[in-house]
Parts: sequence; C-alpha cells; structure tokens
Amino acid sequence: MKQQNSPLHHIPDLDIIDLEDDGALNESLNNTDDSLQNISLEEPKDYDTSLEDDMAEIPVKRKLPPFINIHVIFFIVLIALISGIFFSLKNWGVKVDLDEIFKDGQGEYSDTLDSFLPLMNNSGNNPADDGVTNIVCFGNAPFADDRESEDSLANLIAKEADANVYNCSIGASYLAALNPYFDSSVQPLDAYNFYWLVSLAVTKEIDYFFEEAERHLGDATPPEADEVFRTLTTLDFNTVDVVVIMYDASDYLAGHPMYNDANNTDISYFTGNMEAGIELIKANYPHIRIIVLSPAYAFAVDDDGQYVSSDLKTYGGMDVLSTYVIKQSDSAALQSVSFVDNLYGTIHEDNAREYLVDNLHLNAKGRRAVAKRFMEALNFYND
Repeated sequence: MKQQNSPLHHIPDLDIIDLEDDGALNESLNNTDDSLQNISLEEPKDYDTSLEDDMAEIPVKRKLPPFINIHVIFFIVLIALISGIFFSLKNWGVKVDLDEIFKDGQGEYSDTLDSFLPLMNNSGNNPADDGVTNIVCFGNAPFADDRESEDSLANLIAKEADANVYNCSIGASYLAALNPYFDSSVQPLDAYNFYWLVSLAVTKEIDYFFEEAERHLGDATPPEADEVFRTLTTLDFNTVDVVVIMYDASDYLAGHPMYNDANNTDISYFTGNMEAGIELIKANYPHIRIIVLSPAYAFAVDDDGQYVSSDLKTYGGMDVLSTYVIKQSDSAALQSVSFVDNLYGTIHEDNAREYLVDNLHLNAKGRRAVAKRFMEALNFYND
C-alpha cells in the first residue's frame, strides 16, 4: 500500500549537540520546543482509503438463528426420507378393485367422431315425395346377417323410423374393390362393392357385370345377390329420402388399402370407394340425405387363433382398425355427409364381447345398439 507523508509522522531534523557547550545545549532544547508546538493534531487530509474499500468488499458471514444448526437440518431431512419410504412400502402393490370402479357400469366414451349434418345442398326437396320415408341400406354383414328376422338391422330401422327400408347389402362383400376397374375373371366379387351397386342403381347399364360375376362365382354367388339386383334395377331413387352405408371391419381384417391421397375416389381403396359412390348419388339425386355408419369394434386374430386388440395388430402392411375409422370420418366430412362413430360411440373394445357373436359379427343386441345410434343421427334435426 502506498505510504503517504503526513505531518503526524514527520521526523524533525536533528542537530548535533555538543554536551560540553552549555549554550548550544540550551539553544537546541528551545528549538525542539518550537518544533513540537508546530505539529498539527488535525486529521490528515490526504491519505489512502483503498484499505477501507477492500474491507467493505469482504462478505459478512450471517449466523443462523441459535435454534437452527446443521444437525437439526440433517434430522429434518432424515425424517422426511424415512416417511417417504414408509408411505411407498405401505401403498406398494395395492390391488385395484375393478368391481368398485365399474359398479355403475363401463361408462361411456365422451369423445367420438360423430358428425350429424342436415342435407348439405340447395335441392333438399324430394321431387317425388310421397309422404313416406324411404331408406336404402348399403353394406355387408351388419345389414345382411339374419336378413329376414325382425331384429335384423334393416328391420329394426324400419320399425324405429316407421319407414320403408330397402336392404341392398351383400354379406360377403367389401367396401374396397380389388381393382379400380371391374374384371369378373380376376375378382368377380367386386361387382358387389358399394360403388358398383350405386352405379347399377344410377345407370341401369352395367347389369352384365352381375351376370358375369354370377357366372364366375357359381355356387359361391352371395345368396342375396339376385334380390339386391332386382331392387336396384327397379327402385326409383327419386322416391328415396335417405341412404345409409355400413361396412364392418372386414376390409381391415383383409388388409385392404385405406385411402389414396392422390385420388380420393379410387374405388380400390376403403375410403375411395365410399367417396366415389357418395359423389355418384349426390350428382344424380341431390335430395337424398346420406348417413355413414362406421364399423363397430372387431377383434384381430393372432397366429394362434386368439382374439387380440385391433389397436395392436395390422394386416397386409396397413394400419389398425381405428385408423380405418378415422380416415372414413375424414371422407364423410369431405363429402359433407353425416357420420356415426360406432367404434368409440357404440361398440368399443371394453364392451365388444357383449355385442359380438365372434370377433366381427354383431349379435341381436349389437344390431339394436347400432340401430339406436342411427336413429339419433336421423332425427337430430327433426326439432
């Protein structure tokens, strides 16, 4: 640290005194007294304060309250740790009582893909309205199973809606065609998919498709094929009020492709075939309201023949069943038609065994559940 000169630290000049000379001694003593009298006792004005600044920068260590020390803190942490371990051990492996959880039933899914729409065009008046509700059903097993029984899906709808219902379903059919064109020598069953059935109803000019299909199929021709053919070639669709479409999970189980982004009406795809048929109906009969019913839940089947979740298994390099339904709902939205989500809103994995006779087909209770959901969509705008 730099030393500053100060009057307080000034060493007076010393004179050599001859002790034998009394006069010199007295003069020296007098000079010393005068020097002492001239020393200032005031605080020096020029001194270095850096030491004080350095001292100010040194942190002051704060002391903990007298009742808190390191031993007390350690004891508190130890007690908290022991309490946590005890709580975890006490509650480890507690069995969940499913009977208690589901004492009021399985509950319902609150999130569905339902989309109930009115007739979305400017030609909503039926040009040949006879005051009677006429409904045409397209699909496969959900409509075709137990066709003649009073609890078939078509007959349940006829009763609930007080309507004439024309059942044009083919039980062994799929929604997706094998090819984007019809070739009876390759896949004669393609004649009975949705698009070609609608084409038959609209044009009446492709009846030879069905003759060729029956010739190639022989005894494997679907038993309802002739009835459906007669209905579609004789029914005046100007009198039809509603078309309802429901295909089950057969396309998923067969690994049929779902959708074609490059061509949304490619009939060799699950959604493309449906959209192509819907566009054909809308172009020729704009007064008809169209309602699409999604597949209900179906179990996949593993290599050992055991039922497994259709959210875990895929076929033919495609996707799970729920993706088929999601893509179908997108197509219905694109076409501005109503969509009833049966996969999440009617028959789902939690209750499927109650409504299915196997991994796929609906029992009577399952058909009643689907009919109820259809009626919700049908009557949604009645008020």
